[in-house]
Amino acid sequence: MTTTQTQTATPSTLTPHPSIPKIPRGPVTATLNFYQPPPDASKPFNYVETPPPGHPQRNYSDKEQTLTIHDIRNREAEFNLNTHAFAAVQDVRSQADRVVFNDDDAIKRVYYPEVEALLLKATGAERILLFDHTIRLTSPGANRAPVNLVHIDQTAASTAQRVRFHLPEAEAEEALKGRYRIINVWRPLSPPIVAHPLAFADSTSVPDEAMVGIEHRYPDRTGETAAVKHTEGQRWWYWSGMEEGERLLLQCFDSEGGARVPHTAFVDPRSEKGAGRESIEVRALVFG
Repeated sequence: MTTTQTQTATPSTLTPHPSIPKIPRGPVTATLNFYQPPPDASKPFNYVETPPPGHPQRNYSDKEQTLTIHDIRNREAEFNLNTHAFAAVQDVRSQADRVVFNDDDAIKRVYYPEVEALLLKATGAERILLFDHTIRLTSPGANRAPVNLVHIDQTAASTAQRVRFHLPEAEAEEALKGRYRIINVWRPLSPPIVAHPLAFADSTSVPDEAMVGIEHRYPDRTGETAAVKHTEGQRWWYWSGMEEGERLLLQCFDSEGGARVPHTAFVDPRSEKGAGRESIEVRALVFG
């Protein structure tokens, strides 16, 4: 069973397929941006849209850390949602072409049912509620660009808030008694991915103490995301050259097992100059 909601980031027009540059593969040394607290020790926040006059977009900053990011290519089967909080799915067939991804209504009509079917099969869940999607482009003027900051989209508090926001009161309270999760389904729109790939951390290597709740301020409400501090022993991965039929599942919260995946876009120093990225992530509440 699935339910869809209408919160979306309206896509900018996708560009025609460019010629394919060389695909960087294997481990890479790169810089990731981690959480740096506000200098006045105030509660960290960021505004989703334009902030009110006199307010910064966010009141915390970044701390760069250079580390090794390993490639899961040819190792996809080693990782799963329950332990690592990410999973790689291959050989996915889709009826959604590039024209579909230029229109929000078409995305919901054509692509959302595919995401529902994928998540039901991958998780064994009883119900999927798709609540929004975002298209990210590196092209100038794009509505949303890749996020170069280590984060997790939701926390325990904001996931429960999401359940109550999208479901009627009695239904929400019943759903919160069972297992509920938020999982993002991430895919390239102009494959293969050759620049600004997504890095994601093995959940077991990132302690809870590294997570910092961030007030995520919308115009009409306040949610919460998690920023992440760098700690020793974190294990970072990416999936080189993601193709048309590949999907990355990113688990942001799990009420049962607790596995959650810090993630971020990063600049791969091996990428050819001028290479860009086009991707879409669909976010889902997963019940059961």
